Amino acid sequence: MALDNEKKQKIIKKYSLGKDDTGSPEVQVALLTERINELAEHLKQHRKDSHSRRGLVKMVGKRRRLLEYLKENEKTRHDKLVKSLKL
Repeated sequence: MALDNEKKQKIIKKYSLGKDDTGSPEVQVALLTERINELAEHLKQHRKDSHSRRGLVKMVGKRRRLLEYLKENEKTRHDKLVKSLKL
């Protein structure tokens, strides 16, 4: 269920603000969104997997908090990210 390295690097490259940026809110939200989408697909087939469901809920909460932070501090970056990720 973890992202493979190639996919992760592609996401980081697309959403990073600079050359060595891996921790900006944009990158974190993009990575979380990809993991959430993969986990949601997993849960469609494995409905009783409550441990994975808990992880999904935690990831959604973390993504929500990061988006709120970005919205409060950098509204234009938030809007651009939400539009790009289709959230």
